[in-house]
Amino acid sequence: MTVIIFDFDGTLADTLDAIVSITNRLSGEFGYQPASPEDVIQLKNLSSRKVIQQSGLPLWKLPFLLKRVRSEFNNHINELKPVPGIKEVLLELKKRGYHPGILTSNDRKNVQLFTKNHDWEHLFDFIHSEMNLFGKGRAIEHLLSKSKLDRQEVIYVGDETRDIEAAKRTKIRAIAVSWGFNSPEVLAAHNPDFLIHQPEN
Repeated sequence: MTVIIFDFDGTLADTLDAIVSITNRLSGEFGYQPASPEDVIQLKNLSSRKVIQQSGLPLWKLPFLLKRVRSEFNNHINELKPVPGIKEVLLELKKRGYHPGILTSNDRKNVQLFTKNHDWEHLFDFIHSEMNLFGKGRAIEHLLSKSKLDRQEVIYVGDETRDIEAAKRTKIRAIAVSWGFNSPEVLAAHNPDFLIHQPEN
């Protein structure tokens, strides 16, 4: 039984504009500079940790920011679109007997509403949410333990360097996708098992 765990933001759903809008709106409250379109292009070439470092946001504020972003995200969920072509891939995976699921730091209710809006509810065996920007390794371990999954049969799919790092830390295979947040170059530098540029690949 092969289980394919998908990240949500940027991997399944095109959420970049919404996240930039929310984080820019909260910048004054949390004490960092809002990102211009040019800044966003530059940030795509940085690892997830370097993005935080460059923002100047004190690490102790990060959990509070993440909580606010998750809350604010609910106001945008009905505007979000799936990554073009990804639903067809999910349908084919189910047809071939794979077991797709979602692991996300977004709020579970946001993801459930998105899947309902786009008639995706039947496409996933589970939605697992844990609020920790750099805790995906622990979240994967929790999911493996909770669902009694064999890590040799698990693949993790994500669009950021932290997704690759989490998969490596938990000794599962990592597929990086270049249509989300991080650039193909910085993803490749983190040595995922596979790097793909179109959902149908």
